[in-house]
Amino acid sequence: MSVVKLHVENHIATVTLNRPDALNCFNYDLLCSLEKKIEEIHASSDIRVVIFTGTGDKAFSVGADLKERRTLSDIEVKRNLTKIGQLFTNIDKLPQPTIAAINGYAFGGGLELALSCDFRFVVEGTQLGLTETSLAIIPGAGGTQRLPRIIGTEKALELILTAKRLNSAQALTYGLVTKVVPKDHLIAESVQFANEMLKNGPVALQQAKFAIKQGMNTDIQTGLEIERKAYEVTIPTEDRLEALHAFSEKRPPKFHGK
Repeated sequence: MSVVKLHVENHIATVTLNRPDALNCFNYDLLCSLEKKIEEIHASSDIRVVIFTGTGDKAFSVGADLKERRTLSDIEVKRNLTKIGQLFTNIDKLPQPTIAAINGYAFGGGLELALSCDFRFVVEGTQLGLTETSLAIIPGAGGTQRLPRIIGTEKALELILTAKRLNSAQALTYGLVTKVVPKDHLIAESVQFANEMLKNGPVALQQAKFAIKQGMNTDIQTGLEIERKAYEVTIPTEDRLEALHAFSEKRPPKFHGK
């Protein structure tokens, strides 16, 4: 059984964590498998949007595999920590827009995976949280850095220092998720949102994401320069000319990512 499944259809890649009996928690095998899938996605010119989800209706992922963790040496724990941290950074840096379709519990590293995505859709009636301090550790796969950038420093401190669990509605109020949806509609709503982006130029999507993400990590003048250079990447593309032709001909454009 593959612990991570990858399905590509209509330019949308769906990555599914597939350890439902273990609530899709991360052991070293799953991390290595997910790493390979991310490398495939990054290298693909056909994939334009990526959806991450989990198998089953209980959990997106509850984070690190604590049963495995008890058997690891300190060196092996550091190995896993380095692997998961770099993996989530690679997800954060994917050129394609990314959506976390949170189908159930998202705790610890599970929520950190979702934080690495650009958007988070979550089912009604589940719970989310960075609960590591209750285990005498801290979020170590980007949670202390990405969460405050998404919801602000004070709220991030509150959630991490209290190990607080939020329900879906609270997560929306905190600004942690993009949308709360009925359980049976999660993938359909995620795909519909992906299709809204797919109507637009693929190169433009990637360059807009790059400009926003890189610009937010610097001062505004540097950010404006990043934006200008990202815009310049779109100028010689066939898609830009196609958009102009389609506008003049009053028809929808047909983009090819070139």
